[in-house]
Amino acid sequence: MADDDVAEGYESGTGDPGRRFAGRVALVTGASRGIGLAVARRIVAEGGRVVITGRDAGTLAEAVAGLGADRALGVAGKADDAGHRADVLARTAERFGRLDHLVNNAGINPAYGPLAQLDTGAARKILEVNVIAALEWTRDAVAAAGSASAERPALRSVVNMASLAGTTSASNIGFYGVSKAALINLTVQLADELAPATRVNALAPAVVKTKLARALYEGREEEAARAYPLRRLGVPDDVAGPAAFLLSDDAAWVTGQTLLVDGGASVRAAW
Repeated sequence: MADDDVAEGYESGTGDPGRRFAGRVALVTGASRGIGLAVARRIVAEGGRVVITGRDAGTLAEAVAGLGADRALGVAGKADDAGHRADVLARTAERFGRLDHLVNNAGINPAYGPLAQLDTGAARKILEVNVIAALEWTRDAVAAAGSASAERPALRSVVNMASLAGTTSASNIGFYGVSKAALINLTVQLADELAPATRVNALAPAVVKTKLARALYEGREEEAARAYPLRRLGVPDDVAGPAAFLLSDDAAWVTGQTLLVDGGASVRAAW
């Protein structure tokens, strides 16, 4: 294809790179704060509307107020609850009439320490929320978007929030890393099976300053940051930009990929 050609099926939206989500609706799980909320803010800033989920109704309401009640809908519940998923998708259709993008951001890590001391029940819960729920959200979102109306496009894109811990050994959060490695492989499989209608990619952040990651840096942030060539830990907005790229038509020929967002940590060898 010549450089001047336009790929068949590519939609440039408004043509304004600052309005990539104009007329579109995104569902972001686990978005009452942290990375999920930063992604939702970015989508709204670029003209989109969002449905966000989270376990705490109060925190979720505050997030919706900050995003703008005319641009956002919050639905409280647990990511691995089938009834919650059905409620979210029904209310999305009722409020906005469409669904274009999904961000599987909800994740947990209730275990800290070596795998030899890992509680098996905690391990199962980690897999339920971090991997199986992502699969179920994706399947349900694809079905909801695809069956809503003949005029409406299928679900355009999915971004799964993995982790650098899913690509290497991770001290004291080993099984969290196992779950994120599974999510990375799930991303590849879904990308193959859902193409060409739906693109599926993942992000793998290193340590980002959120409530979930606090135990990894609190009280020693300067020391932790020395491991990164960019000499600082991440903040949620560092992940929101790459997420918006992968969701948008700017990444129209990108699927099945995992983008490391790690301040350069992965470029350093251990020896």
